[in-house]
Amino acid sequence: MNSSFSVTERQAIRRSIRQQRNQLSRSFRQQASRHLLRSLRQSPSFAFSKRIAVYLTNDAEIDTAVLLKDLQQRQRHIFLPVLHPLRKGHLSFIRYQRTTRMSRNRFGISEPDFRHSKSVSARFISLICMPLVAFDEQGNRLGMGGGFYDRTLAFMHQPGPRPALIGLAYELQKQPALPCEPWDIPLAAVATEKRLYQIR
Repeated sequence: MNSSFSVTERQAIRRSIRQQRNQLSRSFRQQASRHLLRSLRQSPSFAFSKRIAVYLTNDAEIDTAVLLKDLQQRQRHIFLPVLHPLRKGHLSFIRYQRTTRMSRNRFGISEPDFRHSKSVSARFISLICMPLVAFDEQGNRLGMGGGFYDRTLAFMHQPGPRPALIGLAYELQKQPALPCEPWDIPLAAVATEKRLYQIR
């Protein structure tokens, strides 16, 4: 596990990959969204989980629109991450339905309105599909740098019920190796438009 990456190197990886994502054509994004679902269907966690958290696409991340439609058709309970208004730097999760009232958070990302919905702890979700900037085949994930998921999922270092974690990404986001810190939560799998990486 490599923990020697400097802050500058992490920022360089983020900058490079975000630039590559922004250059993808609309048709490629739409096709990748469909192929992402095909990859996810190879995961037993995805097939059998009833309570699944998914992010709404932002910052040119791989599109979750086809995934969300599939989960609705299969009558899964869908949850979206929400910035917790009281626990700074943490996420909570709120059930997402067609009638859910939405608002923009401080980053301009659409999320369920915390004032009109009941939030759920990550402990009680079966599967969390996570956004990321980069990943490697050891299950290491590089996010945007805010640490929201790391803080929210810190309980996974302790015994007890825990969700399965699957990263969603374009294949171009895969790196040979990424730094791993003691507080990082490794992914169980990563799904791209090309394949499902099961982490052992």
